[in-house]
Amino acid sequence: RVVIATDYDREGELIGKEAYELVREVNEDVPVDRVRFSSITENEVREAFANPDDLDFELAAAGEARQTIDLTWGAALTRFLSLSARQMGDDFISVGRVQGPTLKLIVDREREIQAFDPESYWELTGELAKSGGDPFEARYFYLNDEGNERERVWDEAVADALTEALDAADGATVDDVTRRTQTDDPPTPFNTTAFIRAAGSLGYSAQRAMSLAEDLYTAGYVTYPRTDNTVYPEDLEPEELIEELSAASTFGKDAASLLDEDRDGEIEPTEGDEETTDHPPIHPTGELPSASDLSDDEWEVYELIVRRFLATCADPATWERLRVVALANGEATPIAEGADGLAALRNPDEADGAADLVADGGLRLKANGKRLLEAGYHEVYPYRSSDERIVPDVEVGETLSLSDRTTEGKETQPPRRYGQSRLIEEMEKRQLGTKATRHRTIEKLYDRNYVESDPPRPTRLAEAVVEAAEEFADRIVSEEMTAQLEEDMAAIAAGEKGYDEVTAASRDLLSRVFDDLTESREAVGDHLQTSLKADKTLGPCPECGADLLVRKSRQGSYFVGCDGYPDCEYTLPLPSTGKPLILDETCGEHELRHVKMLAGRKTFVHGCPQCKADEADEQEDEVIGSCPECGDEHGGELAIKRLRSGSRLVGCTRYPDCDYSLPLPRRGEIEVTDETCEEHDLPHLRVHSGDEPWELGCPICNYREFTARQEGSELQAVEGIGEKTAAKLNDAGVDGVDELKSADPDDLAADVDGVGPDTVRDWQAKAD
Repeated sequence: RVVIATDYDREGELIGKEAYELVREVNEDVPVDRVRFSSITENEVREAFANPDDLDFELAAAGEARQTIDLTWGAALTRFLSLSARQMGDDFISVGRVQGPTLKLIVDREREIQAFDPESYWELTGELAKSGGDPFEARYFYLNDEGNERERVWDEAVADALTEALDAADGATVDDVTRRTQTDDPPTPFNTTAFIRAAGSLGYSAQRAMSLAEDLYTAGYVTYPRTDNTVYPEDLEPEELIEELSAASTFGKDAASLLDEDRDGEIEPTEGDEETTDHPPIHPTGELPSASDLSDDEWEVYELIVRRFLATCADPATWERLRVVALANGEATPIAEGADGLAALRNPDEADGAADLVADGGLRLKANGKRLLEAGYHEVYPYRSSDERIVPDVEVGETLSLSDRTTEGKETQPPRRYGQSRLIEEMEKRQLGTKATRHRTIEKLYDRNYVESDPPRPTRLAEAVVEAAEEFADRIVSEEMTAQLEEDMAAIAAGEKGYDEVTAASRDLLSRVFDDLTESREAVGDHLQTSLKADKTLGPCPECGADLLVRKSRQGSYFVGCDGYPDCEYTLPLPSTGKPLILDETCGEHELRHVKMLAGRKTFVHGCPQCKADEADEQEDEVIGSCPECGDEHGGELAIKRLRSGSRLVGCTRYPDCDYSLPLPRRGEIEVTDETCEEHDLPHLRVHSGDEPWELGCPICNYREFTARQEGSELQAVEGIGEKTAAKLNDAGVDGVDELKSADPDDLAADVDGVGPDTVRDWQAKAD
């Protein structure tokens, strides 16, 4: 008997089908079962194996069609654009069926931002207070021509008149008091998109959030993290799962509180709009890790998932809303208002000065307060605000003092760039990619230098690719084509269409796209090359006036070189860490654009390369002691050196005859202290950066500690190994990846608490 237990989704079904075909090549009669489960827990896995099913060949065909179409479009278009732009090797220009429309989303939003024309407006506020009471903020408002409340005043002259009138008012009379209660419903269960958004609020990128969730799934602590579902399955017993979670030390009391509450019946979790038949929403399995079993990041994401589940099983919260409207120096009278923004009885054209504006009705001020009556799900889910805004009880006709009047001039703001979680929501809405691929698409955009920063901002290369596609073959970036494919995939899975029909239609469309591109190959190449050069240009060469460009050496390192080479050989170094990105900011002295070095979490702004080189040339080396390599024999000394690339180090003064060196931090002022290392007879160093100085200590001792930390971080680069697990492995004598790969899984598992032999084998496979 052969059992196929690949992932419970379209891609997993395709892998299962391929495994089935391999089995049938060697044995046509052996029984083949398909088992499906959404969490790696003993009960669910046993249940799945006890109730096997058959492979879904139509679902597998849908996955194969997607794979074929994505590969065909991606490979063909990437090759065409790269050859047209003469971008070979690692610098190729990639584009794909999902990548293209996603990139256009980002570029279109940037166009909106660049085209935005801000408008000026003014807002007025004041502090109201009961006699002897605490002040509370109130905001001026008026009714526009449609009868809607507005706070923004668009005419400066009107704002000035209102300011004068508000300043002249010595009090306010309560005109209206409204109280109401509001129900605040608990959140719906996590699907992939909602999870990524919640994790994003904790500071995790989409890729990082999914990686952590997948590690938790592999360890058996949460269900499968790639799901569109927002409705828990009928066989989920919330009370039983909450009972298991109540044993946890961190959130156990919160879980237990849900079981203690008086309820009319069983716990009924919330439901979202999406209900699918493959994976349930993301939720904990009931297998409880301790905090020491997980890295800090893993634990934070695990607790987020647990608390989201608890929140979906908790009661709604109840708020009391209190709204107070007061008239500054006016009586409670009907007010006729208009779009001019004057909350006065009289039309501004008829009013005679600021005092007259408030004479017959006053300026309207409003204050909105809220008070939490019943915390409900907020008790177990602290990720949504439950802050109160207190406004005291007042009565209509009551007189309030008015103080601290302010008029603040502002401008309308352009639309925000898409954050990663919001971008994934937009992709989902437009049917771009799947729950399993959207976060990886965004990661590719970063890897290919199409976007930088977070929220993602398009580079000039991204804009050029989208512009070329729009002009010469707009279907490359068309979201309609991708959405149609999603419908075709569903049709294949339902047996309404076949693999051959859908892939043939896609090839025909790709052929038409290539006809358009081929007709304009030269124009496409010129456009991309021009943009690529602009993306690499820093400014004028000080020697010949030609462009200085970021270039790549044969060894793979980056530097700044003159476009006039070989006639002009002027160069500037760049840091050896990271990939350079040219920023818009320009050096006022050298007219060169600043450079940022993209290096993952170690990304940093290098600044003007010419300034860095000049600073290094002007700074004298500061000798701090004898060189341990050649000091006794040749008199070499260690000195603090600044390199023209911007790096700093402690190095031997006899370089290049002696290349002994120790790294130093790139940022901060280095102070040589009076304290001396007894072992190495070198002064301790202190780095002034930020609020608190950093005691670096002896540079040799510091480098030893750094090397030890690097060995730990090398282990953490293996998927599934966090900081705490790496420390456990270090204690067991495994200091790096090589030791991990050569270790006996059974022996290592016996030495590391909470780790089994299969987990070690999984790490070893990933380390390869």
